[in-house]
Amino acid sequence: MKLGRISYVNMAPVFYRVDAEVEEVQGVPTELNRLLIEGLLDTAPISSIEYARNADKLRLLPRLCVASEGAVDSIQLVSKRPLEQVRVVAVTSESATSVALTKVLLPEADQVPLEAYESGDSDAKLLIGDAALKSAFEDPTPHYDLGRLWLERTGLPMVFAVWACPEPLADGLAELEDALVASVRLARAEPEKLAFEAAERYGYPPGFLARYFEKLRYRFGPRERAGLYTFLELARDGGLLESVPDLRFVETKGAAVA
Repeated sequence: MKLGRISYVNMAPVFYRVDAEVEEVQGVPTELNRLLIEGLLDTAPISSIEYARNADKLRLLPRLCVASEGAVDSIQLVSKRPLEQVRVVAVTSESATSVALTKVLLPEADQVPLEAYESGDSDAKLLIGDAALKSAFEDPTPHYDLGRLWLERTGLPMVFAVWACPEPLADGLAELEDALVASVRLARAEPEKLAFEAAERYGYPPGFLARYFEKLRYRFGPRERAGLYTFLELARDGGLLESVPDLRFVETKGAAVA
C-alpha cells in the first residue's frame, strides 16, 4: 500500500511505530495533494481545503487528522506590520490550507509568491512546517501563529489536514488506520523517546519537539470536525470554495486516537 507522508517533523508521532507493510512516499503537502487526487497514493494526509475541492472522489479515514487547538508553531505569518495594516502577503507554495486560512483571516490582503517578501514587495510572509519552526528561532520579526489566530476568532480547533483515500478504495485501509492510530497512541505514551528520535532525524532540540508535539492533535473528533466545517464555510464565503461538501468516510472500527 502506498502511504503518503508529509516531509515535516509534524508527522513523527503518526509514523513513530507503524506496524504495517507500506511504501512511504514523502513530499510537501501540495505534492501529496496532487499524487492522492491523481490516484497515485492509497492514502495520505491531504490539505483540508483540497479535500473539500475534490470530495466527490475521495473518502476520509474517520479517526485521523492534523490539527491544533490554539498555537501550532509550524504555521507562522511573519509580518513587518501589525496585522490590521497588512495589505500584501507572500505565501508558500507548499500548503493549500494555510494559504486559504491566511485569506480567511486577512481577507483584504493580496497574496503573492513567497519570493516577493525578500524583494520587499510584501508586508508579511507565510511559512509552514520546518521553515516556520526554524524562523521562530532565528528571525526577530514578529510572528503570528495561525492556529492561535483561528482559535481566537472561532473558539474551535483548526484542522490543517485530513487523511483521504481515492476511490476506488484500496483493500486494507481499516487495518492501516488501526496501525497509524496505534502508532500515535504509543508515541503519546513515550513522549521522551519520540522527542529524542525526532531530534536525531530533524535536528531540533528534544525539549522543543516535546512541547511542539503536545500542541498537535491527530484525533478527528467532534470538535475537530466542527472546526473543519467552520473553516470550509468561511472559505466558501470568501470565494475560495464553491460549496461545503459532506464528510464521506471509509468504514472502519477501532479505538480513538489518544
